[in-house]
Amino acid sequence: MIKTVTLNAAVDKTVEVRDFRLGSVNRISKLQMDAGGKGINVSKVIRALNGESMALGVLAGRNGEFIQAEIEHRGISHDFLFVQGETRTNLKIVDPLNSTFTDINEPGIMISEAAVQEIEDRIFKDFDSETSLVLSGSIPSSVPSSIYRRWLERANALGGKTFLDADGELLREGLKAKPYLVKPNLHELEHFLGQKLSGLEEVAKAARDLLRQGVEVIVVSLGSEGALFAYQEQVIHARALPVEVKSTVGAGDAMVAALTLVPPGEDYLLRAVRWAIAASAAQVITPGTQPPELTKVISYLDQVQYQRLA
Repeated sequence: MIKTVTLNAAVDKTVEVRDFRLGSVNRISKLQMDAGGKGINVSKVIRALNGESMALGVLAGRNGEFIQAEIEHRGISHDFLFVQGETRTNLKIVDPLNSTFTDINEPGIMISEAAVQEIEDRIFKDFDSETSLVLSGSIPSSVPSSIYRRWLERANALGGKTFLDADGELLREGLKAKPYLVKPNLHELEHFLGQKLSGLEEVAKAARDLLRQGVEVIVVSLGSEGALFAYQEQVIHARALPVEVKSTVGAGDAMVAALTLVPPGEDYLLRAVRWAIAASAAQVITPGTQPPELTKVISYLDQVQYQRLA
């Protein structure tokens, strides 16, 4: 069982505005509403890839009811905790004329210490060595930044496989728990290191350093430059596929979802590279935060190009 956790869920409202201008009246040509939040996005893509997961987290109000209904409609198992307040709405502005993607995200609802404990109890109910735990995205300001580290350490102690996709202190603290797989983007990695990384060799060195700290797999998403993968003694750079980008939202979540489904064994890294890049490409050609089509992901697998770095 794969369990995904979303402490800062959102209704993603994606609008298309041609030639979006600051300080001007802008008219929406298309609008789409999706159940969002990084862990929820991961569960949606896992389902699209014919995998099974359980989505956990905190919801509130009518937006929370909308998200739960969407999750149920997709046939995804869930165990959300409803609290007082209203789950946030995040606005995604897509300008196809200028190829820009602008996010305007609301702050999350406040979560009490008792609610955090209730979520933890639900996460670790029936948790064993066959369970994978995905912790991704931001958390409300009322939740301590050590929360991911705490849950990762507990999951590791139970023999589970752990995945971390977070930024800032969540990443810094979470790395201390030595997750199985960590997927920062380039900006998040640079923020963690406190320095700019120029070129693939510097990114590869940073990834190798994290491996030496006890993480087993590092995946650094590089946007239009693809992604860098590090595992054991191998480092691979895979190019992004040349596709028409309709929305960049959820591309990293699609990568994480694909990576949770790649079993260990011979040629693990190559299989992980192909599925992660193909899933990400299929995601960005999909509007809003709708999950990609499995047939499209499969069609991209043999198009993935990569090189091994010394």
